[in-house]
Amino acid sequence: MHMMKYYVVGAMALILVAAGGYYFLKGDSAVPSTGEENQNASISVATSTYATTSYSIIYPSNYTADSSYANTTVSPTKPIAGVKFTIPLTVATGTNLSADSYISVEQLPRAKNCTADIYLAANVTATSEMINSVSYSFASSTEGAAGNRYEELVFARAGSDPCTAVRYVIHSTEFSNYPAGTVREFDRAALILEFDKIRDSLLLSR
Repeated sequence: MHMMKYYVVGAMALILVAAGGYYFLKGDSAVPSTGEENQNASISVATSTYATTSYSIIYPSNYTADSSYANTTVSPTKPIAGVKFTIPLTVATGTNLSADSYISVEQLPRAKNCTADIYLAANVTATSEMINSVSYSFASSTEGAAGNRYEELVFARAGSDPCTAVRYVIHSTEFSNYPAGTVREFDRAALILEFDKIRDSLLLSR
């Protein structure tokens, strides 16, 4: 009878150890999820909508919107009006990305041909691109000076009236100029993906 008790106790101990090892190896995934956890997992970054009479666009709420923005890089005397959304400071902090990087929506009401190259000062050629069943004219340019790199990508909505374009401006500094370990190189792919999501939310009113 005493031996039977020892066997039962020993078996229970083995079961508890095995169960504990399973949960340790599996981590949180071995713990049944609750409704609250599922709800938290589905929460995304808060967004805001910027709208005019001709378009609307959705952007992360932690971006800074500036409706007084006008691009003067093409012509200082003929600014291109629009709105820009500057990245949060936290995105650039600790990296070689500059906090003045932004995405903007701009319009040229008098454009005869709505192509991306007319939004850039550089002598570039626009190409046609189909993105998510939307037709764009695309052009880009990159300039560098004194350890700074300015990259611009422009997506003009083909056939839009007024001619409407989305511009990405990515300002970064030369990563190799920093002492080792002082900053990390910014994730360009992640930033482009974020900008792409904003661009894809653009809805033209006409």
